[in-house]
Amino acid sequence: MSTKIDLYDKKYYINREMSWLEFNQRCLDEANNSDNPLLERVKFLAICYNNLNEFLMIRMPGLLSKTPSIAQSAPDYINNDKIIGMVSERMNKLYSDYEVCWKSLRKLLAKEKIRIKRIDELTDEQLECVRKFYKERVHMMLTPLALDISHPFPFISNNSVNVAFRLRGEENGVVYARVKVPDTLNRFVRVTAGKSKLEYVLLEDVIKDSAHLLFPGMTILGAYSFCIIRNADVKITIDEACDLMDAVEESINGRDMGYPVAMITESSMPKNMQSRFLRNLNLSDEQVITTKDALALSSLWQLYAIDRPSLKEKPLIQTTPTDLQEDGDIFEWIKKRDRILYHPYESFANIVRFMRQSAMDPNVQSIKICLYRLGTDPSIFEALKAARMNGKSVSVLMELRAKFDEDRNIKWAKDLEAIGVHVVYGPVNLKVHSKLLQVVRLENGHLVTYTHLSSGNYNVSTAKQYGDISFLTVNKEIGEDVSELFNALTGYYGQRKYNHLLVAPATLKASLLKKIDTEIKCHESNGNGHIIMKANGLIDQDIIAALYKASNAGVKIDLNIRGLCCLRPGISDVSKNIRVISIVDRFLEHSRIYYFHNNGKPEMYMGSSDMMPRNLLARIEVLFPVLDKDLMKSIKENILDIHFADNVKAKELKEDGTYVPVKKDGKALRSQQWFIEHNGCWQLK
Repeated sequence: MSTKIDLYDKKYYINREMSWLEFNQRCLDEANNSDNPLLERVKFLAICYNNLNEFLMIRMPGLLSKTPSIAQSAPDYINNDKIIGMVSERMNKLYSDYEVCWKSLRKLLAKEKIRIKRIDELTDEQLECVRKFYKERVHMMLTPLALDISHPFPFISNNSVNVAFRLRGEENGVVYARVKVPDTLNRFVRVTAGKSKLEYVLLEDVIKDSAHLLFPGMTILGAYSFCIIRNADVKITIDEACDLMDAVEESINGRDMGYPVAMITESSMPKNMQSRFLRNLNLSDEQVITTKDALALSSLWQLYAIDRPSLKEKPLIQTTPTDLQEDGDIFEWIKKRDRILYHPYESFANIVRFMRQSAMDPNVQSIKICLYRLGTDPSIFEALKAARMNGKSVSVLMELRAKFDEDRNIKWAKDLEAIGVHVVYGPVNLKVHSKLLQVVRLENGHLVTYTHLSSGNYNVSTAKQYGDISFLTVNKEIGEDVSELFNALTGYYGQRKYNHLLVAPATLKASLLKKIDTEIKCHESNGNGHIIMKANGLIDQDIIAALYKASNAGVKIDLNIRGLCCLRPGISDVSKNIRVISIVDRFLEHSRIYYFHNNGKPEMYMGSSDMMPRNLLARIEVLFPVLDKDLMKSIKENILDIHFADNVKAKELKEDGTYVPVKKDGKALRSQQWFIEHNGCWQLK
């Protein structure tokens, strides 16, 4: 390798924003994949719209701010103006491709007697039904707002569907008005009865059809759907006199009030009308996305909910390890050896069961838990409540700043405090993203710690859809580490020493870099270097540069990065020994596993952290070691290796930043289906 090669050179890095949009492309590929059941394809298209909206709400504001640090923090360091142009072009192409996909899916749905109709396609009977629905359920909910100099320009809430009307009155000529489509009603309005035939129209089309009732005496010249996307990347301002919960509540109350970042509109909207909106919203032409079809179709989740099993994947039958019977003692099961549960194939109900048994066990003294995204299911709350009612000491670290879950977390925090649980919010300047649960039990006069660590949230709902690994142990030193971390989080956070845990922002990044460097030295001595990493994102420049250095030393590197990846594989003298795949399938790949061959004395870490600056520097994250060598071997062979053998859903990252399907050499292997068919094979007796 030439010593002149700068491994931090921006040409060796993929732009973060473009990588994000490439993930949307992989989701779109699944929506277009005819091998997927039809309603699963509809689901993936809904995910596409959700993802694009999130990109606009979270990433676009930073680019539009013109803040130099935004560009400088990107690994490829492209200036904002250039990125905005690249991003706008890519987003418009994606949106156009979404339209093509939706048009195709509509035809296929129609063959299955699920039809999305235009108003002019309705029968007289259906039209009468729609107009009756409008009068009885819709009209009184609407507030038409005039757009003229005598009325203030109306506030248009974030991500809402709206209709802009072009009207002509007898006295005032051509005028404009805007109506918000109610978000409390289903977007797809059913126009047929019975189960055999499902026919729908869009709610905005229902409103357009009855516009004469909103604007009596006026001629409707045109009606155009649109939505405005606003900055939702709220900043929480905290000072010493401020309570964190109050600060979070105040910040999220202003989320819908963020400044506009994009307008999505029907392409048929006249240019002068569009310009009026852009001028009042301080948007440029570059911030407009146009569509010839329905917009903001994240509402497609409503169609996915249709009860048509033949158009969906077979329901997953989640399991419990065979040696953990329904009436078995979960404490005894954990004491036998370190355990893992691979969700969603193995049920998260086993973790809820662990908490319930802990709540009822007279020997349990205390329960501590970190909660990041709890969701709406009350199972975890009920277990903690039962523990408190049974006299246990219960402490909860509730992260109030989990993006888009702040409201729920604030509610849960207040509910827990109301029943006497000790609730804390963690360090003001760091999000707590680690997943920790510790149960302290009195056994034979001694306190024993039962510890659960995970890559996934304590969220019963998402645990059915996310691929995560739970780890349960009575290892004393790991228990001491977790106890020490809890003390730091509930007391005053500061530098602590840990036996085994890698904790961000203190030691995690430095430890990963050291382990990569150790693997280089092992390879130089023995020629058998191998690094495997499975994560959601790889952005951190120092980690990428270290992997480039390892590749140049000859270390074999296999990366399974589901989402954003700024590393360019396959570059001669930089990354030729690095392979990167991404798997987008039925379940969201969410587990993080880091493996180092270490000259035949392998090390493996799992946990909550990705390789992104926010994880390594701005959050409290935990990676924990797999100390049981047999368990480590099983995880590698029965989980990691199976993912890398996937030649059905896996796509490989190329040097130019695009992804291509993995070549199908030999028998087809779809890793998630393999896990379903071989459920529990990673378990040790």
